[in-house]
Amino acid sequence: MASFNDFNNPQVAALPAHLKQFIVDQHYEHYTPVDHAVWRYVMRQNYSYLKDVAYYPYIPGLEKAGLSIEKIPSLQEMNDALGKIGWGAVTVDGFIPPAAFMEYQAYRVLVIAADIRQLKHIEYTPAPDIIHESAGHAPIIADKDYHEYLSYFGSIGAKAMFSAQDFELYEAIRALSILKEMPDADENEIKKAEELLACRQENMGEPSEMALLSRLHWWTVEYGLIGSLANPKIYGAGLLSSIGESVSCMDPGIKKISYTIDAINYTYDITKTQPQLFVTPTFQNLIDVLETFANTMSFRKGGIYGLQKAVESKNTCTAVYSSGLQVSGTFIDFKQDNNEPVFIKTIGPSALAIDNRQLKGHGKNYHKDGFSSPVGKLKGHAMPLESLTIDELNYFGIEQGKTAELNFESGVTVTGEVKEIIASNGKTQLITFTNCTVKNKDGELLFDPAWGVYDMAVGEKIVSVFCGAADKEEFLEIAYKSNTLTQHTSYDHNTIELHKLYQQVRNRRHNGGDYGFLGNVWLMLQKYHHDDWLCALEILEILDHEEIEPDLAAEIRSFLEQKALDQPEFKKLINDGFYLIKHPVEQKLVF
Repeated sequence: MASFNDFNNPQVAALPAHLKQFIVDQHYEHYTPVDHAVWRYVMRQNYSYLKDVAYYPYIPGLEKAGLSIEKIPSLQEMNDALGKIGWGAVTVDGFIPPAAFMEYQAYRVLVIAADIRQLKHIEYTPAPDIIHESAGHAPIIADKDYHEYLSYFGSIGAKAMFSAQDFELYEAIRALSILKEMPDADENEIKKAEELLACRQENMGEPSEMALLSRLHWWTVEYGLIGSLANPKIYGAGLLSSIGESVSCMDPGIKKISYTIDAINYTYDITKTQPQLFVTPTFQNLIDVLETFANTMSFRKGGIYGLQKAVESKNTCTAVYSSGLQVSGTFIDFKQDNNEPVFIKTIGPSALAIDNRQLKGHGKNYHKDGFSSPVGKLKGHAMPLESLTIDELNYFGIEQGKTAELNFESGVTVTGEVKEIIASNGKTQLITFTNCTVKNKDGELLFDPAWGVYDMAVGEKIVSVFCGAADKEEFLEIAYKSNTLTQHTSYDHNTIELHKLYQQVRNRRHNGGDYGFLGNVWLMLQKYHHDDWLCALEILEILDHEEIEPDLAAEIRSFLEQKALDQPEFKKLINDGFYLIKHPVEQKLVF
């Protein structure tokens, strides 16, 4: 199987290193005949039902996304198709951290869970799977207005502040989703995981920007409806990929609410059907709501608000000076005066950048112990320091090779010999001192000459603060990655034999020819796999369509009808299968 490096897709090729770490090979050969049957059943159900209730681009979007009703898509096929509309796709191991997921969207790359749901979870799975990601997300991406919203959402989300509690919640969600997809999962372990998730959900404290954005994402990208409250259509991937909830969501008992910024006040539970859904009149309204929220975020507000969010985050963040200088690191403190920041401080590896490109010699190895600098105007100066030209700086005694004393309005003083002045874009951005002393207005020592060279950021204000490094490639920021891995099943002999029976039916459907062996397949199902219903349904489909072996068809139908009566959990699935046999998907739609 080709790795992601082999795909000729510019969107995938442009991914930075900290996102590539989540990519896994698809291992297409690991999909079993049962997996392909699950895919086919869901896709046929989707077409039969969604053609009437899905937002109109969904059906033609299947083909544009490189999807087939008959088989699980290969990543290569999807990349070839999505590349034509400026998108790409990669496979990952289940849930990845929200910040990384958002950033993939900003790069216009669709994240697809490589695994597929078990037959027992055919209607819905809490774990991300290839049905949800490809059959849910991919088809709607063909709509230009929607994929513009999706990538813009990603660019906003990539800058959102997140908290330690967000990571803890993510880990709990991931662990539970993995457990629920394990065929031999211990019920007590599932119960413990559910209790842990509930506990973390109840103890999140004030939701972070990422948590609030995740709600907007959930109520639009995952569970969104479009149109009018009286006649909405489905566009959310969670609904498009759930043959159960795509039907139940239209029930009058599921409250429909006009989509506004108020959606951030509604939490969600991935393990349950949604008690309410939001309806947007247009995709432009999604962008308008996103803009309303983005205006409240620290990357747009900056100042004390943004720096406080950065300190609380305890993750790598970037503060942007009004001069354009960007300081990336873990912020542990800042000083303020008159509701404005006057001094910032990071701890551990830090870096300086301009226009998201690291300044030469100012990477995290050089600033390995952190970075600190004043913010604000000089006392007695009408113009900000950043706006002074080199000649004007020299006039005020700030000249390379000479000792200068800078007195800030905040009371911070910087005294030392000017070693270098860095300026670009018409702004002075960094002044480097040797033999430098920095003190605050109370005389507290902030930097001692014995500590080495002092690099002072220049800027009147902190105009933006966002999560992550400015130059992610140079900073080599390693995004948080879970140590909890998806468990893959080792099949016993009986299950392998069942796979062979599914494959025989699949081969007969694709290749035609003799049908006599279908009776033998049915006998083997009855003898060794009496719990199966889907393979039996596929045999019945062939017999019914080709009008052969009426007695065998009647026997299988009777068996399935009885199973629907005896085991109510299968009733809808079997009856929907009967409906599809009577109302088959047209062959021209099987791409």
